Amino acid sequence: MPNIISIQFGFLGLFISLGVGAVGSLIFRNNDRLSNWWGNLSAIAGSIFGIISSLSIITSGNIFSYNIPTSFPLLSVSLKVDALSAFFIFVISLISLFASIYAIGYVKHFYKKYNIGSLEFFYNIFIAGMMLVVSAHQALFFLISWEIMSAASYFLVIFERKEKENIKAGAIYFIMTHMGTAFIISLFLILYKFTGSFDFETIKNSAALIPSLALNTIFILGLIGFGAKAGIIPLHIWLPNAHPAAPSHVSALMSGVMIKTGIYMLIRLFWDMLPHDTFWWGIAVLIIGSVSSILGVLYALTEHDIKKLLAYHSIENIGIILLGFGSALTFYSLGLNSLAILGIIASLFHILNHAVFKALLFLGAGSVVSQTHTRNIEEYGGLIKLMPYTGLFFLIGSMAISALPPFNGFASEWLTFQALFQGMQTLNTVARGVFILAAGSLAFTGGLAAACFVKAFGITFLARPRSEKAKHAKESGISLRIGMAGLAILALLFGIFSGPISSLLSKIAGGESPLISENYGMQLKNGFATVSMPAIFIILVLALASVVVAVFIAAGKRKIKNGITWDCGSDLSPRMEITSTGFARSIITIFGGILKPTRQTDVEYHDANMRYFPKFKNISLGINDVYSAYIYGPLEKTAEAIANAARKIQSGNINAYIFYIFIVLIALLLFAV
Repeated sequence: MPNIISIQFGFLGLFISLGVGAVGSLIFRNNDRLSNWWGNLSAIAGSIFGIISSLSIITSGNIFSYNIPTSFPLLSVSLKVDALSAFFIFVISLISLFASIYAIGYVKHFYKKYNIGSLEFFYNIFIAGMMLVVSAHQALFFLISWEIMSAASYFLVIFERKEKENIKAGAIYFIMTHMGTAFIISLFLILYKFTGSFDFETIKNSAALIPSLALNTIFILGLIGFGAKAGIIPLHIWLPNAHPAAPSHVSALMSGVMIKTGIYMLIRLFWDMLPHDTFWWGIAVLIIGSVSSILGVLYALTEHDIKKLLAYHSIENIGIILLGFGSALTFYSLGLNSLAILGIIASLFHILNHAVFKALLFLGAGSVVSQTHTRNIEEYGGLIKLMPYTGLFFLIGSMAISALPPFNGFASEWLTFQALFQGMQTLNTVARGVFILAAGSLAFTGGLAAACFVKAFGITFLARPRSEKAKHAKESGISLRIGMAGLAILALLFGIFSGPISSLLSKIAGGESPLISENYGMQLKNGFATVSMPAIFIILVLALASVVVAVFIAAGKRKIKNGITWDCGSDLSPRMEITSTGFARSIITIFGGILKPTRQTDVEYHDANMRYFPKFKNISLGINDVYSAYIYGPLEKTAEAIANAARKIQSGNINAYIFYIFIVLIALLLFAV
């Protein structure tokens, strides 16, 4: 049993490693190779410290806390790592470990193009910022940590600053992040008004003093502020551009863990600190989760940019996480505590699983992009022969995110389904309808996700290369393969051993588990549903082995003959392959009312008089940005109009400015009286 002293030294080692990595990277900034190794090895060391320390807290039940008063009366450097914080530190550390191993080889293609020292500095600060966010226990210190994380990630987004679209993506990210921060600050100010403190423990103990109207206001502010970081629709507009812009190992961290810091604070506030007996909170979260999951996967299907496609799937999976959390809030408000624990376990498990398979997919995409120098799926093809390891790891990630057994995505989505089914069986008519909607959206999302990754994997790795760059691609280096292999193995292990993991997560949820572990399976106590992931794994292995044996028996002694494929009298070429546009076209057409697709057709004829025999025809499908058109565009115009109106008072006359100050002082005095 680890003692609290060893845990404290573990967390001290975590932050010292990341601090040394950040400072050392700046010192060695003129040496790309040294900066790369120094920064990433420091991040690896910090991640190992984080994994060991967080697991020690989760398994032992100890709590690590640290508090230093400052000269500012309302600010203290207050850290507290309980089971919930330790879980998120574990997830951050786990993904950081494999992303940093991957980065050692991946960052090499930036040598002499960009400053590697600055990349590694912000990379280590970014990881440290995320660690501080999930362990901060005082509102003002939390806001400082939140800003450190956001600022570091902004500079990582615009790292490849020679690309104009990256600068634009960074600007949108910066604006949306600080818009969300404004709502978070308002939330903490309301809490301070009614509790008289910024300390999380004091707020928790004084939560009964907060009136219901203020609690509902806090919930709305939190949903907007932290939802903007999580990427829920319609606050997601920064995410599809910022994640692809960042280097791929950073994209893995942003998509795999950074957006979960918003989910962490939603759980911390509305599950741990404040009374969560308001029925409509859970219903609202369920509806938002349903909408985000469906629209996220639909937008992913329309994408030809492989990293944007993965970014949209982050929105989808945040929606799935919210389905578990929303069901937990709903159950708890109705006094169904054991079912509420089930919902929280499902949410936490999918947070872990999504971090693993989404990081794996981003690392796989980065491997492909580094070899082909393009993110356009239409220019790939045939890479499975040239990059077999990358293809295998990407396939595992694709199966996991598509919730196919025995991988981890199936396990957490199964738990989410069980929570939703329990709501359909237990609750009244109104709530039951919402749970039916949520379960339907989850099922629908799963089918569309599978279709999307058939497109992503098939068009990227199968058939023939469709560009010269794809023809000359080579397998990635050893560090990239190790990073991807580690996550691929975890995607399988977390699925097979989902029973013990679910039981362990019940400790983090803070209540008796509605699950029991029998032979490493998952079973609900009331016998509603049971699944054994090891049994599924064994059955699949035996089925595969049976097929291999049957093929060997039937054709093992026959010689392989190579022959010319019948090709209708023409040579086989990449132009005969199905494209990403063609694959998704029917689905886009079906959901045209939601996606608002655009179509552009370019046709070239052999002869102007022979319009039925075109020489070349190209069809490009896209979607209209309805959020910019109907939400953010009008807001931007309104803000610009207000700013232009306000400019009129800037007359340049000093007497007028003194008069303005005088009027404000009089108004403040009257207000004070």
